[in-house]
Amino acid sequence: MSNSMASTASAVGISRAERKVILASSLGTIFEWYDFFLYGALAAIIGKQFFTGVNDTTAFIFALMTFAAGFVVRPFGALVFGRLGDMIGRKYTFLATIVIMGLSTFLVGVLPGYATLGIAAPIALVSLRMLQGLAIGGEYGGAAIYVAEHAPDHKRGGYTSWIQVTAGVGLLLSLLVILACRKLTGDAFNEWGWRLPFLISIVLLAISTWIRLSMEESPAFLKMKEEGKHSKAPISEAFGNWRNLKVVLIALFGFNGGQAVTFYCAQFYSLFFLTQILKVDPQTANLMLIASLILTTPLFMYFGHLSDRVGRKPVLIVGLALALALTFPAFRWMTAYANPDVADAQVRAPVTVVSDPSVCHFQFDPIGKAKLNSPCDQAKALLAKDGVPYQQKAAAVGVTEVHIGDAVLTSFDKKTLQDALKAAGYPDKADPDKINHAMVILILVMLSTIAALTYGPLAAMMVELFPTRIRYTSMSLPYHLGNGWIGGLMPTVAFSLVVYTGDILYGLWYPIVVYAVSLIVSLLFLKETFRNDIHQH
Repeated sequence: MSNSMASTASAVGISRAERKVILASSLGTIFEWYDFFLYGALAAIIGKQFFTGVNDTTAFIFALMTFAAGFVVRPFGALVFGRLGDMIGRKYTFLATIVIMGLSTFLVGVLPGYATLGIAAPIALVSLRMLQGLAIGGEYGGAAIYVAEHAPDHKRGGYTSWIQVTAGVGLLLSLLVILACRKLTGDAFNEWGWRLPFLISIVLLAISTWIRLSMEESPAFLKMKEEGKHSKAPISEAFGNWRNLKVVLIALFGFNGGQAVTFYCAQFYSLFFLTQILKVDPQTANLMLIASLILTTPLFMYFGHLSDRVGRKPVLIVGLALALALTFPAFRWMTAYANPDVADAQVRAPVTVVSDPSVCHFQFDPIGKAKLNSPCDQAKALLAKDGVPYQQKAAAVGVTEVHIGDAVLTSFDKKTLQDALKAAGYPDKADPDKINHAMVILILVMLSTIAALTYGPLAAMMVELFPTRIRYTSMSLPYHLGNGWIGGLMPTVAFSLVVYTGDILYGLWYPIVVYAVSLIVSLLFLKETFRNDIHQH
């Protein structure tokens, strides 16, 4: 992988020293995204391993919340490591971040589950995720700045786009490792084989650390430090000054939030939607996502280079506009092509839970003590677990019915409900022979292309927005607020909305609102940056 990146960089006219800079920076970002997708792809298994004290629906939501926990602390890591990066230098700061990040990933692979440690197991898991999130808070900013401050002025978009490419490489690597480990361990994968991808990450950590130890400090930082102009209080300078704070807010709400959600929607939520909601076999879903990644990963570089010619803002705006227009249609099409039986059954025999609202509860039990055992709760839990779309309708006190087309169930258990659903044409899993693989891949390619439009020019624009003396701190916080809070919470919020409403597409309202806000703010307040001098202190 490293040789491939180096040879491609050579082919586009990047010197050996510049290739080393890009490679050193990109390896850490590969690590970041490798872990991100690793945990996301294995969330259902991790939920069963570490949250067995609650019901299945809550366990999966808890797994997603643990996934999100690493994102929630990212902004705090941005403040800690951003400050260090502006005060002591880029090199040693993002050398520390990769070591902390890598060890946290590895330790997940050796952490005993709930059956062994009890409540201490999920607490330890959340702690590792948070420690990793803190380190990641300083990783991306350091990598983007390090590359941008070494790049020629007219090629920053192209050079920094290599960091964005590594997001796709990290996902691709994680999916390939998961597939290999599934093949190697077979039925034991859900028991212990899932740990292997986390353990294998120690190899990537060793390579990344070795390369980063050999790197030199950023020339822009060295020049600034020699002149005695580096910041002594980067946090107060970055956020206590309204002129700079205003730019931070525009960066956050104008494009970081929207970019994060386009990427997570294309690369993670789509996989979750295929496997958890449409019941596509995980290996099939992974292979289709891998195919789309192979086709679209070069686009991150292309749009980065394009932004060097036409500007960063037009590329970002086009991506956000397409995301706003095509997200709902894309997932409708995905449903029709990945599991047509569900789409057909939903038209022929729509499912409605008719019940007294007072006995229908939100399907989330944080402490495992709620009694979700009313007929309404049982019906909704079974339908949600089986990925069956349903509507809700209020009824008189004491009434609970499940309407499946013309059939009306007034009393039911799991078998009765599943038999009725099967008779109405609802499958328990996607029929492999009916999956239109080419069309699903095409839809995934479309979503990934939108993500590439918003992500390709992002690093260059973030670096260009802020002065050298407070650049690390200033750009790290909005990036990780956008990717950590707005983007990182998307899977948890979206899935909770799906379970709550019964509408498998309802979770998409979350990204739609984010896209709309980002597009409006960018159009009104974001200024073009691609001709800015990034060497101003």
